[in-house]
Amino acid sequence: MTPDSLRWVKSSYSNNGGQCIEWAPERAAAAGEVLVRDSKTPTGPHLTLSVGVWAELVDFAKSQG
Repeated sequence: MTPDSLRWVKSSYSNNGGQCIEWAPERAAAAGEVLVRDSKTPTGPHLTLSVGVWAELVDFAKSQG
């Protein structure tokens, strides 16, 4: 399961002017790690986060809303 073969999902808030990320939920379920990338650069690099760090990032983003 390579990053190029994954289904990437944008945030439900992706209509906020292009400041969006995407993540690969199937990779998270299969490997226990969350891949995150910039939606404007889908062929660019990605971050690999633990599930716990991903949850903290999501909570932080929600608190900034």
